[in-house]
Amino acid sequence: MSAERDHDPDRAPERDNGPLVALEVGAVAHGGHCVARHEGRVVFVRHALPGERVVARLTDAVPDAPFWRADAVEIEQASPDRVPSAWPAAGPGGVGGGELAHVSLDGQHRWKAAVVAEQLSRLARIDLDVVVEAAPGDAERRGLGWRTRIELMTDRHGRAGMTRHRSHEVVPLESMPLATEAIAELGLFDHNWPADARISVAAPAGGDRPVIVVGGVPWGSRGPDTRANARSSVREEVDAAGESYRYRVAADGFWQVHRAAPSLLVEAVLAALGDLDGARVLDLYSGSGLFTLPLARAVGRQGAVIAIEGDPRAVRDARRNVHESRQVELQQGPVERVLAAESYGQVDAVVLDPPRVGAGRRVITAIAERSPERVVYVGCDPAALARDIAYLAERGYGLEDLCALDLFPMTHHVECVAVFSRARGTG
Repeated sequence: MSAERDHDPDRAPERDNGPLVALEVGAVAHGGHCVARHEGRVVFVRHALPGERVVARLTDAVPDAPFWRADAVEIEQASPDRVPSAWPAAGPGGVGGGELAHVSLDGQHRWKAAVVAEQLSRLARIDLDVVVEAAPGDAERRGLGWRTRIELMTDRHGRAGMTRHRSHEVVPLESMPLATEAIAELGLFDHNWPADARISVAAPAGGDRPVIVVGGVPWGSRGPDTRANARSSVREEVDAAGESYRYRVAADGFWQVHRAAPSLLVEAVLAALGDLDGARVLDLYSGSGLFTLPLARAVGRQGAVIAIEGDPRAVRDARRNVHESRQVELQQGPVERVLAAESYGQVDAVVLDPPRVGAGRRVITAIAERSPERVVYVGCDPAALARDIAYLAERGYGLEDLCALDLFPMTHHVECVAVFSRARGTG
């Protein structure tokens, strides 16, 4: 028998080198944890719920640090929102990516709503009753089977898994319950892969065949596919607002990972903008063209869409996706730099879908200088969004509406679509 302990997929590995402390758990905080105190020091606790009494293992407790981190490993008094974990391997000491798997779906929505509301109040000085909406079908699937794209790492033995939370250590897995059925059927965790490699998998909700990329190389049934025409991208189909849109996107490129996200977000953005016929629209952080293509159709031949994206590969995908839309101008480069270098003149509307760090003051200022009547901001980080809302307010743009969507069940992430209009007399 090997001296190495066999991997049990139903048991989350624990870091057993930290001391145990008893904690009374307080409110949720941004980042997937709750706030507690131990001998006057703030402790951010994962795998807990507000109001619980837990025994937690300290995972980051430098004596002079302003706060500590901990994992709840024993529940002495449970919250009514606690359920058996939907993904034990993402529990205490386990992999990242499923930190709310112990919370009921309704509880997850209240958790995320509380975080969004707190960030809006603290950073944007806006008090809003936030409601987080579930994507269609997620309740029936119990919050599982929604990811059409996943990334895995392999360990030195070639076993596929994910990295432990806040670590580079790869934990081998036997399943990934957030992935769609099409991905589950690939048998990724039964295969012997190259050691220390990154595996990207894309299985579009529209039914296109899945694609696997290992270490940047397309992978077929017999291993690496080094042919010049090896399939490395997938066809994505998006039906929204009575229209159908078709895209081709690199399998290891960026695309919304929830099976329903592209349609929901396109519908929300178009509904927020209203009639765009003949309009000039800026599409910032435009990626592979998810919004660019619907915007081009909405503005018509007399309008214009200027799309700006920093990732060269995403821009290559976008060029294929919008090649028939002559009203689209694609610019590749950091959004802040391109906006500073190009005037573009006044625009009627701006759509932006920045990365998790948000847009920032310079981009917000550049947007306001072009005097759009309406701005639609798609953001996956409540803190960055709230900060940028404050910047927009400084420039005369008020928050008109905010829709929060749970496009990342079992995780602390939440997608928001915020709509802004320009106050009269500004610009």
